[in-house]
Amino acid sequence: MSAVTIAESSLLGVVGSSLRVPLVTGREQRYVNLDYAASAPALSVVAEHVTELLPLYASVHRGAGYASQVSTSVYENARAIVGEFVNARENDVVVFTRNTTDALGLLASAVPGETVLLDIEHHANLLPWQRGASRIVLSGDTVAETLERLDAELASRPAALVTVTGASNVTGETLPLRAIATIAHRRGARLAVDGAQLVPHRRVDLQRDGIDYLAFSGHKIYAPFGAGVLVGRKDWLDVAPPLLQGGGAVAEVTLHGATWHPAPARHEAGSPNVVGVAALARAVSEIGRLDAEKWAAHDRALRHRLITGLEALPGVHPHRIFSDSTDAVGVVSFSIDGTDARLVAAFLSAEHGIGVRDGRFCAHPLLAKLGIDGPALRASFGVGSTDADVDALLGALTLFLANGPVWRYELVDGQWVPLDDARPRPDWAPALDTTAVRFGCAA
Repeated sequence: MSAVTIAESSLLGVVGSSLRVPLVTGREQRYVNLDYAASAPALSVVAEHVTELLPLYASVHRGAGYASQVSTSVYENARAIVGEFVNARENDVVVFTRNTTDALGLLASAVPGETVLLDIEHHANLLPWQRGASRIVLSGDTVAETLERLDAELASRPAALVTVTGASNVTGETLPLRAIATIAHRRGARLAVDGAQLVPHRRVDLQRDGIDYLAFSGHKIYAPFGAGVLVGRKDWLDVAPPLLQGGGAVAEVTLHGATWHPAPARHEAGSPNVVGVAALARAVSEIGRLDAEKWAAHDRALRHRLITGLEALPGVHPHRIFSDSTDAVGVVSFSIDGTDARLVAAFLSAEHGIGVRDGRFCAHPLLAKLGIDGPALRASFGVGSTDADVDALLGALTLFLANGPVWRYELVDGQWVPLDDARPRPDWAPALDTTAVRFGCAA
C-alpha cells in the first residue's frame, strides 16, 4: 500500500473519533484531535475493558473478598503483560507509577553514581537529574556528532547511567538506542530511556535495543487513566529509598522504623491505581497485536503528508534537531513568521474544531537551542488519526495565512481567547477563568 493511501483510515478505534464540537461561529464540526503527544485518547477496547472492570473494582492485595481477589489478579497480571510488551529480561521488574515523570523521578533516586544526559530532553528527563550528580552533553548538528560527544564524555569520566529520550516530544525525531546502549555499556554505564513519545509509535524491545530502564505513560499510549510504568533492572530499585512511604511497601513496622519490601512493592505504597494499571495493560496488549511495519508506515505517511503540506505554506517552518536523523514519530512542531502561535492555536480550535498544542512543550532548553523565541505550534497524531485530520489542519492554516481569523480575539494573561464566546458546554464542565488555570510549560 502506498504512502499516499496507507493513512486514509485509522489503525485502531479510539474514544471520541466521532465527537462533534461547537464553533464560535455557531456551526458544529467534527473534532480533529492533533494533540496526541500531550494525552492520547483512550482506545475503544480500553474504555470497554474499564467499564467491564468497574463492578469488580476493589482494593488489591490481602483482600479476602471475591472482587478484591479479581482486582489483585488484574493488577499483578498487568506486570507480565507490560513486561512482555517491551520484551523485558527475566529478572527485570515492572513498577507502576503515575506517569513517565514519576517513573524517572523514582529512577533518579536509585542511581548509585553520576548520570549523563543530553540537552534535548523533556523536563521529565532533565529536572530529576538536577537534584543529584549529573553531566549534560550538548547535542551536535547531527546524530553522529552527538553520539561522538556522548562517547567522549563517558570516556573522560565514568558514569553509572546514561538517560536519553527515545523520541523528541518537540520534533518527533528518534535516537538510535541500540548504538547509544553500546556506547554506554562499553563505558560501564547503564541506559535509561524516556519512552513517553516513542512507545506509542514504535515497537520497543529492551533486550534487542540494550535498554536497562524504560519509562512511559499510560495516558500517551491510549490509556488515560493515570498510570505509568518503570521497567528495568531490579538491583538498584531493591535498595533505593521507597518512592512513597506507606502501607504495601513495608514488610514490618515498629514505632521507630520499618523493614521495606524489595521492588516492585517497595515503590508502590498506598492503594494503587488498579483501573489505570488495567487500562495500561489492555492498551499495550492491543498495540502489541499491531503489525509493526504497518504501524510505522501509517505514522510515517501522516508525518510526510503534514510536513510536505507545511513546507508548501508561506512563512511556515517545521522544526528539527538533527540534519541526519532518519526516523521520526508522529510529532511535528512548527512556527509561522510574524505570528503568535497562541493566536493560531486559539483560531484553529474556535473556528475549525482542531486541537493542537502551543507553547514550549516542557522542553525549554531545546526550544532555546533551536532558536525558537517564544511559543511554537505542535501537531501530533497516532493510531486513531487519518489523512483527513492532516488535511483539515493544512486547510485551516491556509485560510489563516490568507485572511487571518474571522472572529475577534483578545490576549488575556498570555492566552488568546475569542470574544463573546457562547459555545455551549456540558453543565458538569462549566467554563473556568482560564487565566487562573493556564500554567506549566506553555509560557
